Formats: sequence, structure tokens, C-alpha cells
Amino acid sequence: MINTILIANRGEIACRVIRTARQLGIKTIAVYSEADQNALHVDMASDAICIGPASAADSYLNIGAIMNAIDESGADAVHPGYGFLSENAEFAERLDATGIIFIGPKVNAIRVMGDKIKSKLFAEKAGVSIVPGHTEAVTTVEEAKEIAKKIGYPVILKASAGGGGKGMRMVKQESQIEEGLRASTAEAVKSFGDDRIFIEKFIINPRHIEIQILADSHGNCVYLGERECSIQRRHQKVIEEAPSVFVDEVMRADMGEQAVALATAVGYQSAGTVEFIVDENKHFYFLEMNTRLQVEHPVTELVTGLDLVEQMIKVASGETLAFSQADIKIDGWAIEARVYAEDPTRGFLPATGRLIEYREPVSNVFGTSKHVRIDGGVNEGDEITRFYDPMISKLVTSGDTREEAIIHMQRSLEEYYIRGVGNNLGFLSAVMAHPRFSTGELTTNFIAEEFGERFVPEETAHKDFGMLISVAAMMHRREVERSNKITGSEIAGGVLKREKYQFGDNWIAILNNESHPIRIAVSESSTVEVHTDGRNYVIESEWRPGRSLFYGLINSEEVCMRMERTGKGFLMRHAGYQGEIRIISSLAAELLNRMPKRKLADTSKQLLSPMPGLLVSLDVSVGDEVMIGDALAVVEAMKMENQLFSEREGVIAKIYFEPGDSLEVGQIILELK
Repeated sequence: MINTILIANRGEIACRVIRTARQLGIKTIAVYSEADQNALHVDMASDAICIGPASAADSYLNIGAIMNAIDESGADAVHPGYGFLSENAEFAERLDATGIIFIGPKVNAIRVMGDKIKSKLFAEKAGVSIVPGHTEAVTTVEEAKEIAKKIGYPVILKASAGGGGKGMRMVKQESQIEEGLRASTAEAVKSFGDDRIFIEKFIINPRHIEIQILADSHGNCVYLGERECSIQRRHQKVIEEAPSVFVDEVMRADMGEQAVALATAVGYQSAGTVEFIVDENKHFYFLEMNTRLQVEHPVTELVTGLDLVEQMIKVASGETLAFSQADIKIDGWAIEARVYAEDPTRGFLPATGRLIEYREPVSNVFGTSKHVRIDGGVNEGDEITRFYDPMISKLVTSGDTREEAIIHMQRSLEEYYIRGVGNNLGFLSAVMAHPRFSTGELTTNFIAEEFGERFVPEETAHKDFGMLISVAAMMHRREVERSNKITGSEIAGGVLKREKYQFGDNWIAILNNESHPIRIAVSESSTVEVHTDGRNYVIESEWRPGRSLFYGLINSEEVCMRMERTGKGFLMRHAGYQGEIRIISSLAAELLNRMPKRKLADTSKQLLSPMPGLLVSLDVSVGDEVMIGDALAVVEAMKMENQLFSEREGVIAKIYFEPGDSLEVGQIILELK
């Protein structure tokens, strides 16, 4: 058995590997950049070694620095996690040459499957269904246009060495080819050091379904069922689940057998994933093979009962799989949501900042702890920087049925509390509450079709706005009661009798600019009854002023929601909806309606940076005339390029930054006149 594992990674996956290594009694060595010296994975490991500056290219992607760390630590094995060097054949080869065990597949499998062009040709020879397309790299715009025309639009441009959605662009028409090829190539070079791009047919209304395989060095290979990964944005997965509502037993066996055939043909050893694109008629086509542990591996672990990191370590140690295909059973359902530092209201752009408050779901408030798993990699107070992937954690829930797993996910998302950094918790809640998600009618277009280019929490439908109003009213009442106890006064115009359900306190709730009359009654206990919108809401809760999460029973139903006290009211977040609720007197409501509406500042003549990042290029100069839709600049963040376009006609009057400059959110890049 392996004695010491150096983990050539960071964040939640490094922490994940450390947890299993501890259970196996294996010593772990963390590596870290200067930006990560106080990171959670550094604290958790047996020892830690600094490998360079914050930039990934100078640290986590620096093979020389990691090889030096291996020598210094005396590690006899390396787990690469995912991303960074996990699918780098040169790194695996260097380890093999020095006698260090690579906890992953052999070099040849990484080389063949890591190249999307070679892997597609290899898969076809192995009898695996492939997507129609051109299997050679394109070199010019003219060639790309000719190939796309033959395949038929829409097409997708893909980086041959790609992964994680980087270096990919969907193109609907010929006029988009040039910009799509430029952006794909630029991202491919930055992310993988490989500029090769190829073209495939874009499958309309597809599902993204993948098969987890596990193979040892003795010729044994099994598949562990499928994962549904169709909830994506910009080709990056957001929510995954196992199994898939779309896959039946026959389809699962067909996909699994093709995945095993491919793994066997390439001599695969370790855990790996074969990804398929699936059309509406259940025809599936090979997409790629990931020769590493997937981000979404926990859902497979929860429905199979296997620890994939443990299996990888055992296979790397030369052990034989202790089970056969007949032993693999799918039991229950699991869903994973990726919690990102990003701003869904600004087109899901990456967010940076400090985790001022960070509280993972309590998960046992309503007795659901056994159904909730969090693979995290941050501490409260950590800084989320622009240097690395913006994922904060993975929230995973399970149940006997899909419906049960969804309920646990909805509750856990409401319990999750992050302050200081923009995040997607509200968006994830909205997805979970969406009727189409509940019925399993998923495609990779789900987010674009249901939420558009950005998420607007204030416009998100909620099944019971009266319930939100009732909670705000209860909070308002308790704040007033606390104030009265301090001052010794009574509630003006109200009653303070403690006889059960004595109604009083006629107030007005302002929600979405609409007035809702409310009445509040209190009892001797912690029960409050609120009447609004023609309904009564009986609230049992220990909530007190100053708390940022509400827990309680509303009409005997368990409810958790986030709230923040604002200068005017309560900012409520529940099931994806977010809005301010103000509780005021009838007179104040009447006066409020007479107030003039505030006009927003006109920024239409300014190009503002939508995210913190690097100004890669400018497409215009001072004096240039631009039309609506003209390209103005490219900003890079988290290795992803974002093209910025003009939203009005005008002439470039002033440019404030040059390519290579760093930008903060909201900084003016240029102005028009």
C-alpha cells in the first residue's frame, strides 16, 4: 500500500483526497501557492510545501516545482485531483520515470483520450458511436467556414485538449465563425497550451450523460451507472445527478458496455468517465473521455456505496477490483449542486472577495444530516481570487427517490449562508424549484431557455408570497417588541395582550411595489399568527432580531430562509426569489406612494468592466465609429475570455486602460460620445 500521497491540487478536491487518505492511514502532503498559504487543504494535510506565486502557471501547473516538492516530501505517490496537471501526459511520464506512483491511468491512455481529435478516431475504431464532424484541426477561418458548411449549422468549435467548457463556442451561422475561432483558440492556448480546434455537429436539445468506469491493472473493468449533467451554462456543469430520469436499463447497459469497450481498448487503469451527448430519441454519441476523477463523482459514490478515491488508490497500488459488474447496484438518488463565487444577476460572471461569513448547511435542523454531504475547500475569512476556478464547494444530497433528494437539496440551499462574495445559491434554489427540473425535462439548453443570459431573483416566481410577507411581519413584530422592552413603551395603535390569537397591529407590507394589508396576533409561546392576502399563517419559530436565517414551522410545514435587515425592511431569499419586504404603517404607505421615483444614472455611453479580470485586447481606438453589437474589448477572468460589445451607436471618445491592465468590477474601460 502507498505510504505518502502528495496532492498536486488545491481547494475542495485536495480536501476530498485527504479525507479518504486519512481513513486509509496514509500520510498526505499538500502543495500551495503563495495565495493559498492559509487554505483549508493546507491545514488538513499532514504537511505542506509552497510551490510558487499565485499564478497557476507558476505554481499548480509548474511541473518542475511539484517534482521538487515530491523530492522534498519523500512522497511515493501523487494524486492529481481534477484540472491543473490531472490529464497532463508529460507530468505522468515524469512521475513514472522517477518511480513515483501516479494515482490515475497510464500515460498512453492520457495521451490518446486527452486529445479530442485522436480520442474520437480511437472511439470510432473501438465501436463507440461518435458525433458527425471533422476530425482534424482547422487552421484558417476559410477552412473552418468550409467545414461548417459541409457539416451544417449549428456547429460547435472545440479545443482538442479542452475540458471544463474552455475553448468551446457554439456557432449558429457563418458570420460568427471568425470570432468563435479566435475566442476558442485564445482560451485553448491559455488553458491548455494547445491551439488546435476542431468542429462537430451541434446536437439540438441534447442531454449530457456520462458513464463512470473503474478499471484495474489486471484486466477488470466495470461501469458504475450514469450521471445526468445537462444543467450547464457555457458548457460548464452546474447541477448533476445519478441516476438519470432519461436512462432506462437497456440504455444504461448499452452506454456502459460502450464505455467499458473504450476503456479496455485503450488499456485504462483507474477511475475514468466516458461522456456522451444524447439526442431526444435516446441516440447517444461519444463526446470525450476524462482520464481523471470528475468533479461530480460524489453522486456516483452515494448511489453505489463506493469510495472512488479509495478505489483509485487501491488500483494504483496494484490491487484487483473486489467486485464484478454483477455486484454493482444503483440504490436511491443523489444530486450535486456546484456552489460558485459568481454573480448570476450579471450574466454569471466570476466574483472575487473575502468570505466575511461562511456557514455551510446545518443539515440536522430538520433531521436531514444523513442525506447531506458537503465537499468544501474554504474557511470563513478566505479570499476568493481571480487566479483559480470560482467553485467554493459542492453540495450533495441524497434520498430513496429523486423527489426526496430534491427536497433535501432545497432545504440545504436555504440553510447555506455566504456573505462577502457574490454566489449562486439563490440561482440554484430557483433551479430546484422550477417545475421543469422537477419533472426531469432537461437539456443542456435548460438555463438559457428558462433564465436567459442572467438570473433576476426579484422576478422569480414564488408559490406563496403571502408566506414571505408573514415571516417579515413576524420579524417586524419581534423587533418592535424588543425595542419596547428597552424603552418601556407600547406599540402605537396596537395591543399587547398575550391571549392566544388576539389580532392587532394593522400594518402594510410592501412587496414588489405592491401593498399587502396585514394583521398580527401573538400568543404566550413563540407562536405568531399573521393574516394577509386572505390567508392565515401560523408561525412557530425561535427567531430573534440579529439572526440571518429563519428556521421554523409555518402552518406546520418546515421552512428555512435567508433574511438580511436593510435600512428600510427585510431582504428575503427563498426558493430562488429575492426581494425586499417593508413593514410600515398605513399612513407611511400612503406617503410613500406620493414620493417621486428615483432616476438611475445614465451609463449607456460608458463601457464598464462587468467583472474583475485582465483586459486582453481592445478592438477600437479613439475616434472610431461603432454600431450596436460591434466588438469593443475582451476581458479575461478565471481563464475564460469575455467579449464585450457596444450597446449603442457612437464615437469612441476616451479609452482609460490598455491591454494587460487589471480591471475591477464597474471600472470604466472606455467612453462614447
